[in-house]
Amino acid sequence: MDAIAGWGLRPGAQAARRYAQHHGLPYVALEDGFVRSFGTGRIFPPLSLVRDEEGIYYDCTGPSALENLLSSDARWQTQDAEAARRALGQLLQLGLSKYNHAPDVLPGLLRTGDSVRILVVDQTVGDMSVALGGADAQSFQSMLQAARDENPGATVYVKTHPEVSAGHKQGYLTDVQPDARTVLLRDAVNPLGLLGSMDKVYVVSSAMGFEALLAGKPVICFGVPWYAGWGVTDDRQLWHPALLRRAGRRRSVEELFSAAYLHYAHYLNPETRQRGSVFDVLDWLARQREMAQRFSGRLILVGFRRWKAAQVKAMLELHAGQVVFAGDAAAAAALQPAENDHLIWWGATPPEGVRELAQATGVRVLRMEDGFVRSVGLGSDLIPPQSFVLDAAGIYFDPSQPSELEILLNTQVFTLQDLERARNVRAFIARHGITKYNLEPRMAVQWPSDGRQVVLVPGQVEDDASIRFGCDAQGVHTNLGLLAAARDMFPDAFIVFKPHPDVISGNRRGHVEPAQILHHADHIEPKASVVSCIDACDAVVTMTSLAGFDALLRGKRVVLHGRPFYAGWGLTEDMLPVPRRSRVLSLDELVAGALLHYPLYWDPLLKGYTTCEAVLRRLLEERTALENQGHLRLLRTGWLRRQARKSRVLLRAWLSNG
Repeated sequence: MDAIAGWGLRPGAQAARRYAQHHGLPYVALEDGFVRSFGTGRIFPPLSLVRDEEGIYYDCTGPSALENLLSSDARWQTQDAEAARRALGQLLQLGLSKYNHAPDVLPGLLRTGDSVRILVVDQTVGDMSVALGGADAQSFQSMLQAARDENPGATVYVKTHPEVSAGHKQGYLTDVQPDARTVLLRDAVNPLGLLGSMDKVYVVSSAMGFEALLAGKPVICFGVPWYAGWGVTDDRQLWHPALLRRAGRRRSVEELFSAAYLHYAHYLNPETRQRGSVFDVLDWLARQREMAQRFSGRLILVGFRRWKAAQVKAMLELHAGQVVFAGDAAAAAALQPAENDHLIWWGATPPEGVRELAQATGVRVLRMEDGFVRSVGLGSDLIPPQSFVLDAAGIYFDPSQPSELEILLNTQVFTLQDLERARNVRAFIARHGITKYNLEPRMAVQWPSDGRQVVLVPGQVEDDASIRFGCDAQGVHTNLGLLAAARDMFPDAFIVFKPHPDVISGNRRGHVEPAQILHHADHIEPKASVVSCIDACDAVVTMTSLAGFDALLRGKRVVLHGRPFYAGWGLTEDMLPVPRRSRVLSLDELVAGALLHYPLYWDPLLKGYTTCEAVLRRLLEERTALENQGHLRLLRTGWLRRQARKSRVLLRAWLSNG
């Protein structure tokens, strides 16, 4: 054992500190980093941490590793100056902070007639940075009085801590009453957005004081935070030992930022889940902010079953209380949807009355469906998805009207970066045999074709929405009909029929008797994965199966008897006319639209939106781990075992929904 780690200097870490001291081991203090997560730690795990073997940054009673770094003559400040400027610029441009769920400053929050605005920052009672920052309750009263006395005629805004606003904790200035010169800001608000509207900022030891420095505001400190004493703050405890320790060194705000954010803090790359940089976290948080703004207001989900509601709630609720459920249109109407709210249903067909409700209220509608690379395990077995789509125009499997995917593929000018990412994604999928469900065993397949052309016919769920909407009722719309059409087109080929995993599992319709299959096909392949079959074939004949898209990714000939999303772009042989799709796309343009831009990808561990590449890595990791443990087979076999697993999911969903 080399060291003992504990969470900062909190009382809960005292046992670890005593153990380290007793055994002569160094104690390493851990704390959240300065750019932590989208929301608070109650839901969102940290994306950055600090580790300190000398103290901790908020404890001014002794030097910390951060203070020692700032006091040193090492050349860190010049070596990383460009990276620090770039990171600081990105942070300010995006308006990112430690937590990033708070909305921007809304109209009406601040008075319009203010000549000067002063911000006084409150903190929570018991905050370790207060007691260890050379301050106490009286410091807050002195700060507020000084803000009033030193700024006659100014409006003083008192900002309470978000934990106080949420009712979780008490603040030092909770009892302050508003008056002609005093405004209480109780609601959560983006710190940098608020600071941009202020002329001067008073703090005790709050991290918001440093963010005010980053925003170029004068900062007055009534405590001794880590950024005080370096010549950039107005310090009111000039003779405090910590400030005397720091008196010999002057640092710019940029140097303070570089030391704290680039050198002292450590970061997780949220996409790889490996050690990363501040830029990885800034990019991730920017994506979460973008998604939160894209789907602002309430998301009213209508007609969702309990198990599905439990799964999608976590994926949509970046803001607490944002997702609400209604059993039908009447229940949705009772919620009085308006303004930025959305009405959401699963699939193409809305529950009865929902479309009329949307028209009457003017709210936006969204159709929800699984993405194209979904999970390790079947959706019909209630395995939660890691990708999904929200479509305001239509839905990708319904060609009767444009979907956002079709519009995107018809109009998007794809960048060189898009095409490079698409090439890499396509290569990754092909190399690792990634599919929508990733269940079936991967193996080299060799059938006794006697040199004949090998044609793969992947079976489908016959009542699947993609067939109901994408096939002609008078044409090919069943598995048996598809087999007959394949034999007519390829009379001399070796035809392989691959049953759909949902049909094999017994969850969905589409079973065809083996004798009927073998009347048209030469072989039934129930074991090998569909991508193993695609690798071993020359052509794929399908109605609307995603296997046709998988085949395109692997450079195979694809014949279509339906109108899936990948039909009509000049890449497939279409047996049916496909209206509205007159543009010819390259394969990488199709992949960029269908896999990079259209779906949303979700990381269930980090509770955030991620990229296609990240989910592909997660699916590969999950599948490989299950294969190594011998458990992948258990996800697709054993009716009783699967029913028991589904029952546990249903029970959790029932309990979570009350």
